[in-house]
Amino acid sequence: MLKTLIAATLLAVPFAAMADLTPLAARTQAEIDHLFTYIAQSGCKFSRNGSWHDMAEAREHVNVKYDWLRGRGMIDSTESFIDQAASRSSLSGQDYLVQCPGAAAVPTGSWLKAELKRYRGRQE
Repeated sequence: MLKTLIAATLLAVPFAAMADLTPLAARTQAEIDHLFTYIAQSGCKFSRNGSWHDMAEAREHVNVKYDWLRGRGMIDSTESFIDQAASRSSLSGQDYLVQCPGAAAVPTGSWLKAELKRYRGRQE
């Protein structure tokens, strides 16, 4: 019983902290949502810490990092999302890479920043 109570409390604390977050600006949230869709639908491969993954796994991994960082108030712009959640490993510090069909692997951060620039250009 005590173990269950402790486990439930530990699981509830991060969600309680997230509930008090100030919402992101609508434009920022739309940009981040777009980048998540872009990752998932790109048809590319994603490398983190030397292992290649499909983009569904990449999206899930970046989403977990985003939720964790957002819950701690560390994401306040689309650029901070890219830099903090989607560019490099928090454990090793190695850049994430993305490799699209017929192209060389590039750092994920620059790949996402290029897409963000395209997206913003279409929105204006």
